[in-house]
Amino acid sequence: MAATGFKDYYAVLGVSRTASADDIKQSFRKLARKYHPDVNPDDKTAEAKFKEVSEAYEVLSDPDKRKKYDQYGQYWQQASRAGAGAGGAYGSPFGGPSDGGFDFSNYSSFDEFINELLGRFSTSGGGGRSYSYGTPGGAPGGPGFGYDTAPPNQSFDQEASIRLTFSEAFHGTQKRLRIGNDSVEVRIPPGAKQGTKIRLKGKGPMNPYSKQPADIYLVVQLDTHSFFKLEGDSLTAEVPIAPDEAVLGGKIDVPTPDGSVTMNLPAGIRSGQSLRLRGKGWPSPKGDRGDLLIKVVITPPATLSDTERQLYEQIRDSRTASPRQSLVNTQI
Repeated sequence: MAATGFKDYYAVLGVSRTASADDIKQSFRKLARKYHPDVNPDDKTAEAKFKEVSEAYEVLSDPDKRKKYDQYGQYWQQASRAGAGAGGAYGSPFGGPSDGGFDFSNYSSFDEFINELLGRFSTSGGGGRSYSYGTPGGAPGGPGFGYDTAPPNQSFDQEASIRLTFSEAFHGTQKRLRIGNDSVEVRIPPGAKQGTKIRLKGKGPMNPYSKQPADIYLVVQLDTHSFFKLEGDSLTAEVPIAPDEAVLGGKIDVPTPDGSVTMNLPAGIRSGQSLRLRGKGWPSPKGDRGDLLIKVVITPPATLSDTERQLYEQIRDSRTASPRQSLVNTQI
């Protein structure tokens, strides 16, 4: 999301910017069912999410609104109002196109419009003051648009989501993105994680104070993997082992990002314990590799042959100690 509070409606609905109307409708229905207040009574978080996806669908399901949203981004609502004519939000204080006012159709973006607007203010008796348009939605003389000194720390940087597969994030990848009228090749180095920000310098909207383009930060949304998980900086995985392997130990083959390796399983290992494979984990920004943590899960067989059942019964009848011996006198 942009620093101004702009919502990426595509990210809200979990669809790409090229999604069809049917894809958008299908995603909305799925999310609406998930977060509907009737399904989540007294859940304020779900209620807020339901309102958010409804807002996103209202815009993206309307071809005209979606077109303006795609063209003007965070300023799409201002563009809609400005395009209403001389009587619109930006027409009346300065006159219409016929008397030297602003005609938004002459501008390729709202940034271009607002920068010229600020320029006309500064040469119209402003006394050398600077003018800020504040948050989107403000109009001249109204909230968010006033005769203010340019705030020195105001950011015009924007954020947008970029979805990566587990493999793309692990190995690194290149993506060609469409930003406005530009096609940008983005290189994503190995080791990107959920929430990683990738800076596109100078690809954002024009800062009307510094007259320099702002930056865009791509925020990584990482897809899940069927076997591996990324927990913090650690790559983890669960591997099932048989009861006899837990008791006797031995060698087992386990998957890693580099292929299968043989791992020593110590005798008497407990379910839930983790074993470390050094250098087989997630890439770091420095180019080295972290560790892979293998969590073993003792998994009894779903079915037993007659021989296996007899052997397990012999073990049960021959067992000399109970694993619950320490719990005998436990009470509150």
